[in-house]
Amino acid sequence: MAWMYLALAALFEIGWAIGLKQAAKEPGVAVWGVTVAAMVASVVFLGLAVRELPLGTAYAIWTGVGTAGVFLAGVILFGESADVLRVLCVAAILGGVFGLKLLSA
Repeated sequence: MAWMYLALAALFEIGWAIGLKQAAKEPGVAVWGVTVAAMVASVVFLGLAVRELPLGTAYAIWTGVGTAGVFLAGVILFGESADVLRVLCVAAILGGVFGLKLLSA
């Protein structure tokens, strides 16, 4: 169950980052409300995950998956650059995330 909580935490992290970008473009109570709700949900699910997972592992995976997800969202939704060096850097982050997952008991 802890891994599912961690996955939800990472998804909500991606959601609030996208929300920040939207709020910068179109500020409004609804956009900010959804963004803040996603922030809270992300931290709550991370807190539930660390009940069973090592803190360092959970936090690294949370931020790593969030980083990769936000990178991908930026490319798809906002037309940000996906040049080879940026993609390789994100791939390195994901490699570390998968390594931590494999090494966790």
